[in-house]
Amino acid sequence: MSFFSNLPYEWVIGLRYTRAGKRSRRNSFISFISLISVTGIALGVGALIVVLSVMNGFEKEVTQRMLSVLAHVEVYDGRGSMPDWQAQADAARRNPEVRGVAPFVEAEAMLVRDETMKPVAVRGVLPELEPQVSDIAKQMRQGRLDVLRAGSSNIVLGSALARSLGVSVGERITLMTAAPAAPGQGGIAGVLPQPHAFTVAGIFEAGHYQFDSTLAFVHLADAEGLAHLSAPSGLRLRLADMYAAPRVAVELKRSLPGELYMRDWTQVNVTWFAAVQSQKRMMFVILAMIVAVAAFNLVSTLVMTVRDKRAEVAILRTLGASPGAVMRIFMVQGTLVGLLGTLIGVALGVLVAFNVDVIVQYIEHLFGVHFLDKDIYFISEMPSDVHWDDVAHVGGVAVLLAFVATLYPSWSAARVNPAEALRYE
Repeated sequence: MSFFSNLPYEWVIGLRYTRAGKRSRRNSFISFISLISVTGIALGVGALIVVLSVMNGFEKEVTQRMLSVLAHVEVYDGRGSMPDWQAQADAARRNPEVRGVAPFVEAEAMLVRDETMKPVAVRGVLPELEPQVSDIAKQMRQGRLDVLRAGSSNIVLGSALARSLGVSVGERITLMTAAPAAPGQGGIAGVLPQPHAFTVAGIFEAGHYQFDSTLAFVHLADAEGLAHLSAPSGLRLRLADMYAAPRVAVELKRSLPGELYMRDWTQVNVTWFAAVQSQKRMMFVILAMIVAVAAFNLVSTLVMTVRDKRAEVAILRTLGASPGAVMRIFMVQGTLVGLLGTLIGVALGVLVAFNVDVIVQYIEHLFGVHFLDKDIYFISEMPSDVHWDDVAHVGGVAVLLAFVATLYPSWSAARVNPAEALRYE
């Protein structure tokens, strides 16, 4: 009781008006509209939190699958190859963020199997060092990565690539690369296609279609021969914190000797990440409109409350209450309704977001449907990743909209003429 007695009278009256419908039959309809407003705000806030969390979950899942194949930072030598890669690797390891270093060669080629041709990015690796920078060795579905040996002409294909070519482990396949044409040999733009026979020694599945359908691994020495290089193209690095990659790339640029070029993982798929962020912003705007509609239901609620409380407002004015104090009474009432709806929505949204996988499984079992086909999405469960800054933004926007919705009704209440309001009372 002492707590309420210490509150300004505008707050006390606003609180009483918020729960007036419980004691007054005349105000039951107004209280029902208030309940609808609270429910609408809660559902809008909860839906927005759940959708953003699921989108964050998908982004996190795809990013992890991408980085199981991609390096956090790639270091290229301006000369086209890096003959002193061991010394450069030792220098890179001096950075406290660097956890693994491995050399690599990348070459563009064409895989040919009977009448089928598929473009492929051939990556030459050292099987003993590759696990330091990628998870390919753990993603082998058939065969093993360490079967790649210098001069063995073994190749490891992505699962989608192997499926499209119709090959399995142990079968032969032709790899076509571009070789410089000798004088008088002709060719296109001075190059000739050069066939190389390889044996499919393994099949990996990263769970990301872009890599599973376009990537192949061979031994570093074999890749150097395909690319006509005498040394690796550069180094691939894995860091302790992948989000520190842009900063670490700048640090390595300054600390490593030679004319080097750096590329971190955020630059490799910049278009995809930009598209995901754009979708999140658009989804936030669309679902925020639902919250706005629910919040502005408060306008009708407060307008009816003002009309119902005209006599009480007039009495307050005759007792010395200023127009500003009257405004604050109804602003407190509307803001409390918005705050209550927001708190319920945040609690509901966070609860669902943390248990969305269980809820989706129950719905799938109940109705006999399957939302995520693993053969299409490579994900069998609905991912969710709650970001508390998203929760704070959603809650803040909902409360702000509810506050804005109180301005006009509160201003209307402040303009009530006491004499006119009390004439027929």
